[in-house]
Amino acid sequence: MTHWRIRARALVLTSATILFCSVAALPAGRRGQAPSIETTDSIEIDRLAHRGVYDFMDGRFDDAIQTLRQAEKAAPNSPVGYLLEADATWWQIYYSTANLIDPDVFDVVSSDTTPYDARFRKLIRRAIAKSEVRIRRHQNVASSYLYEGMAYALKGRLAGLRAEDLATARAGKKMMFLLNTALAEDPSLTDAKTGIGLYDYFVATLPTIVKMLRWLIGLPGGSRSEGLRLLYEAADHGNFTRSEAQFYLAKDFTRRNELQFGKSLDLFQQLAREYPDNPFWKLTVASVEIRLGRRDAGKAMYQQILAQTATRDDLVAQFVHRQVAAALQRM
Repeated sequence: MTHWRIRARALVLTSATILFCSVAALPAGRRGQAPSIETTDSIEIDRLAHRGVYDFMDGRFDDAIQTLRQAEKAAPNSPVGYLLEADATWWQIYYSTANLIDPDVFDVVSSDTTPYDARFRKLIRRAIAKSEVRIRRHQNVASSYLYEGMAYALKGRLAGLRAEDLATARAGKKMMFLLNTALAEDPSLTDAKTGIGLYDYFVATLPTIVKMLRWLIGLPGGSRSEGLRLLYEAADHGNFTRSEAQFYLAKDFTRRNELQFGKSLDLFQQLAREYPDNPFWKLTVASVEIRLGRRDAGKAMYQQILAQTATRDDLVAQFVHRQVAAALQRM
């Protein structure tokens, strides 16, 4: 199966999947950060959410999940902790099954299931249920639509990884409705534009499967230029999704319809500086160096990453080490 087909399957409707991959990816107190995830949640919940997501973006999953479960206990009626833990679990699935080397490939799975799937699905159900309760009670309505939309986005992305095209499309359609409703309720929710931007971009640039799915379920169309514009806005001004928007923009710039490797490299380098303990970001930098034709520089970085991850036993380091070793062997 070609990389294009796999990307189409997994990403046609990933759209806002990543929004909560960095709902709190910025350390607390950073300039430009919104004061709170939810105005009715305590400052402590806000702090825990920011710390938890920063940790899993930096590859420290045990710390992140422990922190996010503290948030769940402190605010059991809020969807935030459950959604963010689901997001952390998504990244565990991503690292353990995806092609990490090629920056132009988002999700190429090496297995049909992972040990994380059951926990992921349970957390998604809880996040959706708690969001819906809040909407019915007219509590934090705009943010609750946002959280529910993100839960459906994550649900759709897992369906995409499992080659469930129709389930992916249905989850994506639901997600877009919820995100647009959130923006209608509160236009200041800039983070929602990250998801809508991704949706617009991928639906516009993966036309074959999109045409089929649009015919089957009335899937909304997209716009490449509008998608990139929204992603740029989120990468520059997003309160919570800035880092994640940078990641997907960097990915987009390596695709055949963009081929802007210099921009991609700059964004990945920013992420590597932001999250220095996560070797994945260094790997992306090395991969783009090779795509730019700087093979020796990229190979040297791969060798450095291989040495740095050789004695680490955390999930990210193990899978990065394995794929870098294979890449060096191919080179």
